[in-house]
Amino acid sequence: MKKQTKTIVIAIIVLILLTVIFLPKIISSDQKDLSVIIGGKDSEIPVNAHIVKFEKLNDVVYTTGSILANEEVELRSEISGKIVHILFKEGAYVKKGDLLIKINDADLQAELRKAESKVKLIEDRELRQQQLAENQMISQEDYESTLNDLEASKAEYDLVRAQIDKTEIKAPFSGVIGLRQVSEGSFVTTTSVIARLQNLSNLKIDFAIPQKYAFMVKLNDEISFKLSGNDFQYKAKIYAIEPKIDPSTRTLKLRAICTTAYKDLFPGAFANVELNLKETDQAILIPSQAVIPGLKGQSVFVFSGGIASLRKVDIGLREEKQVQITSGLSEGDTVITSGILQLRPNAKVRISEFN
Repeated sequence: MKKQTKTIVIAIIVLILLTVIFLPKIISSDQKDLSVIIGGKDSEIPVNAHIVKFEKLNDVVYTTGSILANEEVELRSEISGKIVHILFKEGAYVKKGDLLIKINDADLQAELRKAESKVKLIEDRELRQQQLAENQMISQEDYESTLNDLEASKAEYDLVRAQIDKTEIKAPFSGVIGLRQVSEGSFVTTTSVIARLQNLSNLKIDFAIPQKYAFMVKLNDEISFKLSGNDFQYKAKIYAIEPKIDPSTRTLKLRAICTTAYKDLFPGAFANVELNLKETDQAILIPSQAVIPGLKGQSVFVFSGGIASLRKVDIGLREEKQVQITSGLSEGDTVITSGILQLRPNAKVRISEFN
């Protein structure tokens, strides 16, 4: 019995000694792990970092646009009437001033002859009365009355002549005429579209860019564009800029002109536009995950002497994986790119990898 009691006492003593020896180490280890988790003063948080250096940056805006003809018009009649002659072929080239459509003007021609006869009659009368007035055989008042009648008859003649001119539809500019929508004998009104005329000597590209780039674009800037399903890159130059930001989309509308006569470009086509705003050899680019958005702007954690310090920055061009920093960082700075959520200002960090 005494021997068993002695064995139990020895076991208890050994257990106590082991507890005294290892318990402080276990507690210290747990505290260290906890300190790392909560970012205590004596812990070092492992992070990845990026060393800032100057890089070449092309500030490119990608957008979409539409191709337009240099000039385009829908041919319509100024008066209602029956078409008696169609003087163009569909898809043909026509010159400025060519007669394209003739509308029936028989009634107007009759009125024109009547007005012409009246003008001739009054001109003869005015000539005789002028001689009489010079010889004081009639009063000046009678002569002036005849002169007024002559001017009125000429005005009537001009009015009928103008109405006849409206029965002739002529090409307002040189270009290619499209498919006609009418036939000879058709009755057209002022709303009837007869055909479309397009000048394809040059082509225009309409597109828009976000408001933040408005101050960076200028006349004669070159753009490149591609068509869907075609990898060929076409060139054009900006020649007109809308002087107002569109309030509904917050974009600036621009128009470029393509002076090269590409045979495979058609008005109305969809275009993928690429605009090079500027190129710089001293741009600062950092990984996008390093930027911390805040209510008062953007900031990053910078590593220095084993400490992470928060620094406010201004950003420029933003891409999928990189962000341009316009102020707040200098060449040689080390920006922390991982473990951002665990970091606090002045936290101790250890760089495990550079990227």
